Amino acid sequence: MRQILFAGVIGMFLTVIGTPLLIKLLARKGYGQFIRDDGPRGHAGKKGTPTMGGISFILATLIAYAATKAITGESPSMSGLLVLFLMAGMGLVGYLDDYIKIVKRRSLGLRAKAKMAGQLIVGIAFAVLALQFSDSRGLTPASTKLSFVTDFGWSIGPVLFVVWALFMILAMSNGVNLTDGLDGLATGAAVMVFGAYTFIGVWQFQESCVNAQTLTNPNACFEVRDPLDLAVVASALMGACFGFLWWNTSPAKIFMGDTGSLALGGALAGLAICSRTEFLMALLGGLFVLITMSVVIQVGSFKLTGRRVFRMAPLQHHFELKGWSEVLVVVRFWIIQGMCVIVGLGLFYAGWAADK
Repeated sequence: MRQILFAGVIGMFLTVIGTPLLIKLLARKGYGQFIRDDGPRGHAGKKGTPTMGGISFILATLIAYAATKAITGESPSMSGLLVLFLMAGMGLVGYLDDYIKIVKRRSLGLRAKAKMAGQLIVGIAFAVLALQFSDSRGLTPASTKLSFVTDFGWSIGPVLFVVWALFMILAMSNGVNLTDGLDGLATGAAVMVFGAYTFIGVWQFQESCVNAQTLTNPNACFEVRDPLDLAVVASALMGACFGFLWWNTSPAKIFMGDTGSLALGGALAGLAICSRTEFLMALLGGLFVLITMSVVIQVGSFKLTGRRVFRMAPLQHHFELKGWSEVLVVVRFWIIQGMCVIVGLGLFYAGWAADK
């Protein structure tokens, strides 16, 4: 359990002290945020704020994980390494998108096809590798079965699994990207979900089928390859995002950019897939799902009826245009996200208890 504490503390420490250095570097190079012309008027003052801040917590997470392993003498697991690979790979796609925005001096970066191609390459590589590297029990980092609290139903096969994994990765990365519209909103929400996955990883480790002989009910155990190491990764991410929030909260001194939002979405999807909690992620990350659905509803309604349901999508901007202050929107949306995490963890525990 020391690993979890070390990873979280080191991750937070690195972003708290490292993000100001990144802010100075980005400001010196003129890597500032462009603001949509059709966005809320109050956002005009954010123009020029350093972006690509996701570099800060991506590097902090990787360093925190490596440092934790060096301090404790524990070996990295394939599950942990694959989640970190997915995070870094999606972050690289986001970095290219952000960089082009800055160099081309426009609010849109990579062309849609190029951005999608980058996400597909990273996602397919993760999904294929996640079905390899079986341990002594024959468990691989991912399973070809669908999952809620644990695996259920029949195997969907490797091909459909890759398609399903890609859907999850694209949905979560774009969901976090859409949520990242107000200072600290996506960062604070992500901290809560990573905290939940830290708890889930610890619980799965304690109730692992590896320890079936010592459990009161072996039928209620978890068949997850590396639950404790997934908790270490989640803790490192939670700490890194928590430290980044110090600088990203209103008024933000730096934005995470697509570099950060795609990386966080990838990490969330990776944790859900490797911990066998795929459908549970829709609840644990409820705010990201809600905001994504607001965009789907807005676009669908306009195309079908010519009318808009919201004053502006994503949903957070609708409430801004209704007169809510940015801080009010962020705090209330954090409360919604907190409620989603509480309900999600409650269902996770209830699902485990029901098997007992």
